[in-house]
This record gives sequence, structure tokens and C-alpha cells, in this order.
Amino acid sequence: MRGGSGPGQQGPGWRSPGGGRLPVGGQETAWGLALNAESPVLCVNKMEADLSGFNIDAPRWDQCTFLGRVKHFFNITDPRTVLVPERELDWAKVMVEKSRMGVVPPGTQVEQLLYAKKLYDSAFHPDTGDKMNVIGRMSFQVPGGMIITGFMLQFYRTMPAVIFWQWVNQSFNALVNYTNRNAASPTSVRQMALSYITATTTAVATAVGMNMLTKRAPPLVGRWVPFAAVAAANCVNIPMMRQQELIQGICVKDGNHNEIGHSRRAAAIGITQVVISRITMAAPGMILLPVIMERLEKLRFMKKVKVLHAPLQVLLSGCFLIFMVPVACGLFPQKCELPVSYLEPELQDAIRAKYGELVPYVYFNKGL
Repeated sequence: MRGGSGPGQQGPGWRSPGGGRLPVGGQETAWGLALNAESPVLCVNKMEADLSGFNIDAPRWDQCTFLGRVKHFFNITDPRTVLVPERELDWAKVMVEKSRMGVVPPGTQVEQLLYAKKLYDSAFHPDTGDKMNVIGRMSFQVPGGMIITGFMLQFYRTMPAVIFWQWVNQSFNALVNYTNRNAASPTSVRQMALSYITATTTAVATAVGMNMLTKRAPPLVGRWVPFAAVAAANCVNIPMMRQQELIQGICVKDGNHNEIGHSRRAAAIGITQVVISRITMAAPGMILLPVIMERLEKLRFMKKVKVLHAPLQVLLSGCFLIFMVPVACGLFPQKCELPVSYLEPELQDAIRAKYGELVPYVYFNKGL
């Protein structure tokens, strides 16, 4: 989800701090937003709006169902949010925080808060509330992934091209994995470097080795080598980047968001689910697109415009990713629920000694 002066009453609808008009049902709204000339902090008047019972953190769609999760991720992985100005993202964070406190500008509409929450969820980390780097956000998966995937599928024949594009892809993946980690488990620079080097080496070795093995195979088999390399690297990159969670455990909480311990078993489940999601995200495009291109390149007019083959693969990769990013992210709930009985015996004993049978389940953020 996710310049000019602050918005005021400017006709139907309302304007964000960036000056863009945002739909709220065509009603004039006075905001009371002010921007200090010497500070980028947005200030909101502490006046209550008539939004009794509205919980901005409550999911708009049922997160217990696959369809509900897909709708949620379609909303927050919208690639258009990458273009939202920093000032507007800061405004969104202020609005979300004020809504959590029950203090919002007068006349605020639910649609306005939902838009702010969309921007907030797309750009700020769910654990820390810190703004994520643009390239590592899930909303950048479509524009970033389509370029890299398209070129990996196009330039798979020569060794230098294979090595270069696998390196680019793993660099991108490492940044995404770090950005979307469970931030409650810190990762050292050494661990990140080791993860990056190991995943890149795995991807390059897989791609180079399979290219050599498939030299005499049908051309279509060679086109699937990039996917095999990506899948193998994901199985290494994500666990390595998040190895601290596997060593020390991931933070688990009760239903009231109170931290009650760290679990290595929960970490293993969360990381496994993320690996499956990432491979699923890449699979349709990297498996079906080679089949499509293999047929298209046999057409007479396609043989005359070889220079357009790469841009076409980039475009088609984007078409796959725009659907597969939310679908893959929605395969498993982001907030995982785990029975206490599945945790490590010592953690089970600690929970039961403190809470008895009042905490049958624990919850944790698996990351994306």
C-alpha cells in the first residue's frame, strides 16, 4: 500500500499533502494538517472524527481465507504506490498512528483512512513501523521482477549473460528478503554477506551446470534453466538471510500481542512458507513464458524483429507477476497461528507455567 502546501477545502474530494486528489465520495473536508517549514513532520489537530468503532488495523478482507488474503495483497502490492511521494507516505503514517489513538482530523472519511492504511502497509515494515527501501518493497516486485525475469529468460544462452543476470537477480532477492524479514530477529552484516554470496554462488552454479547438461537437449529445456536456478537459490537465500531466526528462534506472541518467547520451530515453518511463496511467484512466468516465446519466435514476423524479443519478454513477465505477486503472498497467512503443543518442550513448559491453559495458540509474523 501505501509537493505544494498542505490540503485545504478545494472543491469536491480532498487532497493529500502531495497535492494529488484522492477519491472519498465527493465531500469537502477540512483537514487541519500543517507542515512546519523547518521540519518534515506533519502535525494533525487532536480532534476526534465521527469514526466510532472503526479499527484501522482490522483487515478489510478475511485473512483466514485464501481469497481474502489475495485481495489484501492485491491492495498493498499495487505497483503504483512505488510512485507515491515521500511526503505523502509520511502523511499516511501520521494518519494511521492518529487513527490508532482515536485522534483524527474532523470530517475524516473512512475511505481516506483506508487509503492511508494502504500506503502505510505498502511502505512501512509491520514489525518496526520503519519506512522500507523502495526496491525491497513487495509493491516493487512487479516493476523490478519483470525486468530481471524478462532478461534472464532472454539471455540464457551465453555464459557471461547467465552469470550476470543471475547475479542481478540474487542481489535483488537479497534486498527483498532483508527488507521483508521478521525484524524482531536482528541480522548482522556478516550474516547478510554470507547469505548473499552463498545464494549467488548457488544460482550461478545451478544455471551454469544445467546449461552444460542441456546443450544437446531440446531448446525449450534450455529456456527452463533460469527457473531451476532461481528455485534453487531461493531455497538457500531466504534461510541464510534469516538464519538468526533458525538459531535463536522467532518472536511468538499471544492473542493480545504480548511477547511470550522465541521459537525455532515457528521460524522453520515461517521460512519454509516464504520459500514456497517465492518459488510459486516465479513459476508460472518462468515456466509458461518460455513455451510462449518458443512458439512466437518461429513466426516469420518475429524473426524480423529480434530486437523486440527482450522487451516482449519483459512485458509478458510483468503480466504474470502482477497477478502472481498477490497470489503467492496470499498462499499463507502473514500472521501465522501455531498450537502451543507444537513448540519446543521448554517453551511449552514456560508458557503453561505462566499462563496455564489460557494460551492455546501463539502467533508470529512469518515475513514475506
